[in-house]
Amino acid sequence: MATYKEKVGTAVVNYAGDYPGAVDGELWYDSTNKNWKYQYLNVTTSGSWRTGNSLNTARYGLGGAGIQTSALAFGGRDPQTNVTESYDGTSWTEVNDLNTPRAHLGGSGASNTSALAYGGFNIPGNVALTSTESWNGSNWTAVNSLNQKRRFPGANGAATAALCIGGDQDPPRIALVEQWNGSNWTEVGDLNTVRSQLASAGTSTAALAFGGASPGGTTGSTEKYNGTSWTEVTALNQARQQLAGASYGTSTSTLAFAGNADTSAGPPFSVNAELWNGTNWTEQNNMATNREYLAGAGTATSALAFGGSPTTGATEEWTGAGALVGAWSTGGNMNTTRASIGGAGTSYTAALAFGGEVPPNTGATESYNGTNWTEVNDLNNAVAINSGAGTATSALNFGGELPPGTLTNKTESWNGTNWTEVNAMSTSRRDPNPAGADNTSALATAGRTPPSAATANCEQWNGTNWTEVNNINSARYGGGGNGTVTSALIYGGYTAPDPRQALTELWNGTNWTEVNDLNNGVSSNKGAGTDSTAALSIGGYITASVAQTEDWNGASWATTSSLNTARYGSAASGTTSSAFYAGGNIPPKTAATEEWNVPSNVVKTLTD
Repeated sequence: MATYKEKVGTAVVNYAGDYPGAVDGELWYDSTNKNWKYQYLNVTTSGSWRTGNSLNTARYGLGGAGIQTSALAFGGRDPQTNVTESYDGTSWTEVNDLNTPRAHLGGSGASNTSALAYGGFNIPGNVALTSTESWNGSNWTAVNSLNQKRRFPGANGAATAALCIGGDQDPPRIALVEQWNGSNWTEVGDLNTVRSQLASAGTSTAALAFGGASPGGTTGSTEKYNGTSWTEVTALNQARQQLAGASYGTSTSTLAFAGNADTSAGPPFSVNAELWNGTNWTEQNNMATNREYLAGAGTATSALAFGGSPTTGATEEWTGAGALVGAWSTGGNMNTTRASIGGAGTSYTAALAFGGEVPPNTGATESYNGTNWTEVNDLNNAVAINSGAGTATSALNFGGELPPGTLTNKTESWNGTNWTEVNAMSTSRRDPNPAGADNTSALATAGRTPPSAATANCEQWNGTNWTEVNNINSARYGGGGNGTVTSALIYGGYTAPDPRQALTELWNGTNWTEVNDLNNGVSSNKGAGTDSTAALSIGGYITASVAQTEDWNGASWATTSSLNTARYGSAASGTTSSAFYAGGNIPPKTAATEEWNVPSNVVKTLTD
């Protein structure tokens, strides 16, 4: 589809406002504000990795099968094991073991209910195996063996139609390929390049074999299989062995990742990922964890990497290019420029901003409808570095500073028209991490208490009183938070000696549990999200103000589209599909608002 740049000079729509029904790349002239505008579909231009929940048993040299939301991990070593784990898209669960413990084996399969394990070796002795086992979702069953023993093979396909490619036989390395038809293995066309410790993807009749250790050393050689024979095609950009691949069901779109570029085991390990488009390999965003001898599952657009050496249970999830992501776009400015503000709301079309530092501190409250901010009744107390929770018509303001340096425990309740002072928190504090559904139900977590200490204290509001509940695990102040009194998340914040925190904790209504960290430690960030399963961490301060946005999927954080303007101490709220971020400190202080929208067909204004 053509971009707006390609359409410049052609006939365009002249429209008084935003053109309804515009499609990706469509250009028009807005006669209301005298701006050229275009419709922009915000999609990922490159894939990204995010951290998932780890295997229960850390190991390397394991087999893998399935897709990102339904995967199987089996066998491996350090120590050698027959342990099998099933992945449901969120976490790994131990299921029934392989009958034969084995490492450096081949694995094929469509899901966590249908897989094949073959070859590898037992310890001690490292003797290569021919035995094959079939998984039916509950148990492993011995089936007909390979014709030739081998370890370190390439593997691809389904439990009923697979390829076992290359490997070694204690040694030597071999080029031998065998095809599984659901009952038996048959020798088919050999590879052109003898190799072991390679990766493979595709089906039993259309496959790709790439990388590995050959007699000439580590190779990037790539070969394509047409069901009869192998043909050399474009090599990997980075030669490597002990790598993994993901491309269930196709050989024309394949992801290769991790491994070792050296000729011997051990460092340096690779985090490199490459994408095959049927003709060439293109380098992609790197993984977070350096490793070799890992397993892979899934497709080129939705993959899973797990296990590996140095011995790890770490899991990473890959989302390929082209996925819809959120985007920040410009909204209407607040009437009062300020920073260190409280915010509440359910979307960028129903939001509230209150308090803050002008200077001096202010109680000014403004309501946002997605276009304009309107001044409404002020807080009873002029307060800054305060926190807010709830909706645009039922909100709570708590904590902060009255005159600068004077911390407060005062709480005010908003009913859609007026603020009313209600019972105060037990502990005076500024910068508490907030969560809450409305003015009857909220959490005030962490914060800075007199004289200047970070606290782990947590209080819960029931509409009448605050009650102390279980503390967070790590004291801090000035971080993001979102959710409800039964399902909340807090993230980031400040505490010495490592001032900018990435720590994330999850509240289940009773206790706080440390979960996967933000990718970047940050303080003075704000959050959006309705519970602990989906959240945005927005902006903040590291060594200067930042524009970073990270999204939480219930298990891990991934960086996503940044703010247009870096800043901290803003008002924010909403959901992971519709949020706002208003005011704050760039510096200087600003009244600007940004709106987050997913799906993100957003209108952009041309500035060049």
